[in-house]
Amino acid sequence: MRLLKSITWLALALSLVVASASRTWAAPTTIKVATLVPEGTVWHKTIADMGDTWSRDTQARVAMRLYAGGVAGDEPDMVRKMRIGQLNGAVLTVLGLSDLDDAFLVFTVPMLFESYDELLYVLDRMEPVLKKRLEAKGFVLLNWGHAGWLYLFSSKPVRSVAELKKLKLWWRAGDDRMVQVWKESGFQPVPLAMTDIMSGLQTGMIDVIPLTPLGVLAMQWFRLTPNMINVGLAPLVGGVVVTRQVWNKISEADHVKVLAACQRAEARLQEEVPRQDRVALAEMQKRGLKTAPLTPADEAEWRATAAGFATKMRGRVVPAEILDLAIRERDAFRQQRRNLGGR
Repeated sequence: MRLLKSITWLALALSLVVASASRTWAAPTTIKVATLVPEGTVWHKTIADMGDTWSRDTQARVAMRLYAGGVAGDEPDMVRKMRIGQLNGAVLTVLGLSDLDDAFLVFTVPMLFESYDELLYVLDRMEPVLKKRLEAKGFVLLNWGHAGWLYLFSSKPVRSVAELKKLKLWWRAGDDRMVQVWKESGFQPVPLAMTDIMSGLQTGMIDVIPLTPLGVLAMQWFRLTPNMINVGLAPLVGGVVVTRQVWNKISEADHVKVLAACQRAEARLQEEVPRQDRVALAEMQKRGLKTAPLTPADEAEWRATAAGFATKMRGRVVPAEILDLAIRERDAFRQQRRNLGGR
């Protein structure tokens, strides 16, 4: 009888241990993440390191499987694959993010921002609104990614708006509303997938590409576009997003660890990318890239044209309340600078 009781108590204790373990243990979560960035670039290294940190800090409960260099397709393909469950996440530029919500197109309004300081100030204040909009669509924004500042690189020298209108400008395929805005403004946009830029330049299908210096150098496209218009078009903002479905598989404690790693990656890109853009521009200039300075009249013409774009995009491309919020926060930043005696 005593032996029987001992066995019974042992069995009960084991069952409690198993029940407790089943409540606290969760299967490891591997997040399949795709990106267009080529291997070996600062972006790829940062993303890969971030994935390694996820695994290390969560004791392998969360891991990343990274598909780089566009092997999962262009950004619209990545978004489609996230929606059907073939991917769990993606590193997207604002163009890809806009496939999830139009609000992100606010960062493509030409010359809306003049500096990284302005951009970061506005991002910080708009982040809660943008995250909420994404979450309503079933996605979670983990962190921002900075890819540099967009400039126009062309096969022929360009200084004035009128000269640019004579050339064929690459724009992302599928962004029909923005293509129409460019056309209505007197330009010649040619919609192509980013993966078709090289062949488009080689065949003369396009003459101008709006990209960052670091991106143009990495892809060696400056050999076919040896002229840069010396006016910043817009920041190329991006972000890491995952589906709400995969995020919900991760414990709250591991959410904290994953987000901490994401914030470190964001800070790293925020520091490294502007510096590398400057280095890339200097390197391309050594190899023949020409960046003719603009006259005050030329610059005034570019700014007037950009203001026209903002008017056309409000409520048609970018939700009106989002563009108004961005302008309000940008102007607040500029006012603070003026109050402090800055520019």
